[in-house]
Amino acid sequence: MIEVDHLTKRFGPVTALNDLSFTVHAGRVTGFLGPNGAGKSTTMRVILGLDAPTAGRALVDGRRYRQIVRPLREVGSLLDANALHPARSAWHHAQSVAQSNGIAKRRVSEVLQLTGLEAVAKRRVGTFSLGMKQRLGIALALLGDPSVLVFDEPITGLDPEGIHWVRQLFKALAAGGRSVFVSSHLMSEMALTADHLIIIGRRRLLADTSVERFVEANARSDVFVRSPRVDALARLLSTHGATVTTAGDGGLAVTGLDAPAIADLAAQHAIPVHELTPRHATLEQAYLDLTEGSVDYATAPGPGEETADG
Repeated sequence: MIEVDHLTKRFGPVTALNDLSFTVHAGRVTGFLGPNGAGKSTTMRVILGLDAPTAGRALVDGRRYRQIVRPLREVGSLLDANALHPARSAWHHAQSVAQSNGIAKRRVSEVLQLTGLEAVAKRRVGTFSLGMKQRLGIALALLGDPSVLVFDEPITGLDPEGIHWVRQLFKALAAGGRSVFVSSHLMSEMALTADHLIIIGRRRLLADTSVERFVEANARSDVFVRSPRVDALARLLSTHGATVTTAGDGGLAVTGLDAPAIADLAAQHAIPVHELTPRHATLEQAYLDLTEGSVDYATAPGPGEETADG
């Protein structure tokens, strides 16, 4: 597993991480989320020994990365899909990495086949698309069949088939008892892939919980209602304990009453209802609500777009 213990990292006067602690356990996909500048990439670089912590520590199976003799056999990683020699073929690049850790040639063939690159293994990496480079980076991470895997934005540039493949791969790796630690900005994909979430903002830990618990605790669910007598309906629902706010399309966002209760009240008072739609909480909305005060590079809402508080 990965243990981050009171980790602080400063670059001169800039604090990139501030007393960050969490654990990535085996047997599940852990999503690593946070706004731009939150410190995700820095955290991963410290875990992989690329940056030294100012204070605290990051351990992989109880050791610092630099203490591992043949790291690819214990930790696989993909931080930058473009960190490849453009003049080398995929095969020769993977073979050179394998040799550095005492990994057999047959394993190179296995991972290139697994990632769908067997047919282009002799092509120079410089001719690869970003999606193909991502596949090669994943292949390199898997070379040593490690128990811990670290991926930073691994699906950028992949087509829908590739994204589906990566999702299933990560789930299978976790089901096999590995620790899979994945950073991503795509909330919809994390909702389908991750079992657990580590969320940071402004260099601090914001959440360390399962996906289900996080959404239940942080996201807003409501019922969207449209009616030609919207003002009368809003007054009626408010008098029965609901919280009612205006929403797009001339409708209402209602909390405190479920859809059947709203329908019954409207029928009892002869108020026509043209739409009645329960809107369930999403990971994306829960994430936006939690990190609203932790965004360093916030943008103004576009025309007709609601702010986080409605």
